[in-house]
Amino acid sequence: MEINVNFLDNLRLEARFDDFTVITDQPIRYKGDGSAPSPFDYFLASSALCAAYFVLVYCKARDIPTHNIRLSQNNIVDPEDRYNQIFKIQVELPEDISDKDRQGILRSIDRCTVKKVVQTGPEFQIETVENLAEDAQALLMVQPDAEHRTFIEGKDLPLEQTIANMTRILADLGMKIEIASWRNIVPHVWSLHIRDAASPMCFTNGKGATKEAALCSALGEFIERLNCNFFYNDQYFGEEIAHSDFVHYPDEKWFAPGPDDALPAGILDDYTLPIYNPDGELGASNLIDTNSGRADRGICALPFVRQSDGELVYFPSNLIENLFLSNGMSAGNTLAEAQVQCLSEIFERAVKREIIEQEIALPEVPRAVLEQYPDILEGVEALETQGFPILVKDASLGGRFPVMCVTLMNPRTGGVFASFGAHPSFQVALERSLTELMQGRSFEGLNDVPPPTFNSQAVTEPNNFVEHFIDSTGVVSWRFFSASADYEFVAWDFTQDHTETNKEEATDLFGILAEMGKEVYVATYEDLGAPACRILVPGYSEVYPVEDLIWDNTNKALDYREDILNLHSLNDEQLEDLVERLEESQIDNYETIITLIGVEFDENTVWGQLTVLELKLLITLALQRHEEALELVETFLQYNDNTVERGLFYQAVNAVLEIVLDDELELSDYIANLRRMFGEEVMDAVVGSVDGSVRFHGLTPTNMQLGGLDKHLRLIESYKKLHAARAPKAGKL
Repeated sequence: MEINVNFLDNLRLEARFDDFTVITDQPIRYKGDGSAPSPFDYFLASSALCAAYFVLVYCKARDIPTHNIRLSQNNIVDPEDRYNQIFKIQVELPEDISDKDRQGILRSIDRCTVKKVVQTGPEFQIETVENLAEDAQALLMVQPDAEHRTFIEGKDLPLEQTIANMTRILADLGMKIEIASWRNIVPHVWSLHIRDAASPMCFTNGKGATKEAALCSALGEFIERLNCNFFYNDQYFGEEIAHSDFVHYPDEKWFAPGPDDALPAGILDDYTLPIYNPDGELGASNLIDTNSGRADRGICALPFVRQSDGELVYFPSNLIENLFLSNGMSAGNTLAEAQVQCLSEIFERAVKREIIEQEIALPEVPRAVLEQYPDILEGVEALETQGFPILVKDASLGGRFPVMCVTLMNPRTGGVFASFGAHPSFQVALERSLTELMQGRSFEGLNDVPPPTFNSQAVTEPNNFVEHFIDSTGVVSWRFFSASADYEFVAWDFTQDHTETNKEEATDLFGILAEMGKEVYVATYEDLGAPACRILVPGYSEVYPVEDLIWDNTNKALDYREDILNLHSLNDEQLEDLVERLEESQIDNYETIITLIGVEFDENTVWGQLTVLELKLLITLALQRHEEALELVETFLQYNDNTVERGLFYQAVNAVLEIVLDDELELSDYIANLRRMFGEEVMDAVVGSVDGSVRFHGLTPTNMQLGGLDKHLRLIESYKKLHAARAPKAGKL
């Protein structure tokens, strides 16, 4: 985590990280103003809070109430050496907690991250740099040399060289990548989380059998997502980028809509048009670019090479971001390596979807076969030792596809978690299934997986597959667990007789799709220094249903973005129009404004928590439509998952609206006790909101220039680095 420090007045300091700000000061006896805790006080508090967090996680996982649990920490200082201290943490537990849970709580405190870092002894590296913003953090765990050359199946270069190359690419872009967390709770199963220190919304997760393999995975995913603009999917690029010569890539093309909103000639092809416009309802307006919002320029489309004949086909950027998410993206040491990874994931997800939606029972992998892979077997057995039964299954559907499955059962909650992995190598596919299962997860995190069901509708519902795609926590059918498998086990291997492994394997994987009658479209990106590709298999690799292009398109943001960002400057007539359009649109009341308009707000602000429902409520208050406002506030309070502070504000609004709308009640009779209940500041805002003197309480004014929206501006600055790296190519086209 990158922490930037600003020097304030006297001895006060300001630390900024992510979306948070921490102020420190010194006591008056040390010439400070005593206005805030000292840095060392924060350090001491972090230890106690971290211990309490692990107690809370333990208790929540077992439905143990925490209201009568108390925790305290004291630090005992050695009088002869003030740097030698004992941190004494005491926890008071109620009598009705069992001995087992008492020991479990103590063990949970022992897992405190702050404690472990202090006990291990962090290393401090102190240096000066010419420019903090340009000094990229090195990720190299070992410098590549002749003595460190670790090859793994599927990689065309040693892991050490791969890490060095990818780190250099990110450094050249000016991105400071930080490792936010590591996990290795099962033998031979590593995962980590990396992110852009300047824009933490740009992050990836990596997994592998070793820490080096996991780091390669995370770096490769980061570079693939940069190349494919995935970090910026659905996000508003701002006016500067929107009015640039190109928005996404220098080779993009813009197509003017035809008459009566008809699709223009030149986008898609005869194969894809029936897939994406089966009923002739798709209009050009459905395909306007969300990121720029430039409806005046038409449809922004990106070139892909059709594999059957090498012809260029232009896919609207809107279509790609709405339907495919991150499916079909990869980066590698070579283009063939990237293609194998990309195609493997496409098969993994498509086969997984078929298995889940058709409730297919898969054959188990025989024990004798698992014993051929002792590291994988050790990881499986470690999970079973922790009380999680594991099923290892062949998901190749009779040897047709290079896919495996590892399923975890959680007897504590009745939940199950089916993890899939794919690669032409049986071993690599199996390893990926296991590492995917535990990627970024703790044992407590496995308590959140849902139970299986015999309800076929719940399994086949489109959003269930989306949940499986995002983090594999969708619902699985009980039929999946039948001992009567629908296919025989096959000890498959798609790598036999290959000498130029990745190149030949990519050809074979493309061949499987061709045999299925699927057209494949490939975009290759090498501008950043590492081969990356995006592969689309229309009618096969989409994540969201095609209907979303019409009924749930992200470019609905264009209907509301400008008005919402200019909310404070709209007159009553414009507010009336905005709230009516929101009502008529049938947008989910609980959709966040962040999602609706593609602009990131600090989630610790009212804007960051704002939903369509609350926005409509604030507008009706501003318009003095009290009866409508009362209906909306009652709905808000009934299903409120906002902050406690915001809930109390609307609880007070509800009371004042009830009084104002009742002819027999006078607000003056209640205001004194309302102020005692909710406080002067809250009631001033409530009364002002109801009488119209306060508009949009809690929402700071903003505009289309995104003034004050630091989180989104950091995201745009991140994208500008890519844009600048691509700009030289624009002059060559």
